[in-house]
Amino acid sequence: MHFDIQPIGVIHSPYKQKFAIPRQPRLVPEAKAKLVFCEDFNREEFVRGIEEFSHLWLLFRFHETADKGYSALVRPPRLGGNARKGVFATRATFRPNGIGMSAVKLEGVEYKNGQLALLLSGIDLLDGTPIVDIKPYLPYSDALTDAAAGFADTRPETQMTVSFSDQAEDFISQQSQYPELRAFIGNVLKQDPRPAYKKKQENPQNYGMNLYNFNIRWQVDGEHNHVLEVAIAEPD
Repeated sequence: MHFDIQPIGVIHSPYKQKFAIPRQPRLVPEAKAKLVFCEDFNREEFVRGIEEFSHLWLLFRFHETADKGYSALVRPPRLGGNARKGVFATRATFRPNGIGMSAVKLEGVEYKNGQLALLLSGIDLLDGTPIVDIKPYLPYSDALTDAAAGFADTRPETQMTVSFSDQAEDFISQQSQYPELRAFIGNVLKQDPRPAYKKKQENPQNYGMNLYNFNIRWQVDGEHNHVLEVAIAEPD
């Protein structure tokens, strides 16, 4: 049996590249996003009553990896990228149907100039991710406090600390569009987005990422991140 899935909307996210996206939703609460509905679903009746729920499940398509096929065995980053697990025992992106799910916080409903959108936070999705369904999060049913979670039974924590250069502090303080930008950058870096094999290197390493329309450069030395520069990202 084969069937087609029609996107109902698209995520506008601060994460412009896969690198540095948190492994799971709500690990970086400052990550704000907007779900903009596609034309066929751009009517307020589709979301009538949704404000009664604080959180939502988003079902989405891993659109940047869906055409790369899938693997029966994958290497979860949580296990250092060494141990192999069955793809259905993980949340890896290389899945037979390329479908993911994410529980996020609903901040509000927006309807401006004829365009319907949901305002979200705690997002862990790449900019441009197609959404295929939305369901309310039900605490009495979905929050299974006695569930076992195998190798991912605790929230991922690191000892990473973060500091900002004078340039980065000045730039952040002079922009007003994103009042939580400093905390957002800091919490993303505290997740230590580096590949597992890079975390074993002892020498200082420099990295870069794009968040919103900014380019962030930082250096990792041991368990410390130092933000070297924050600047407007150059257009592609």
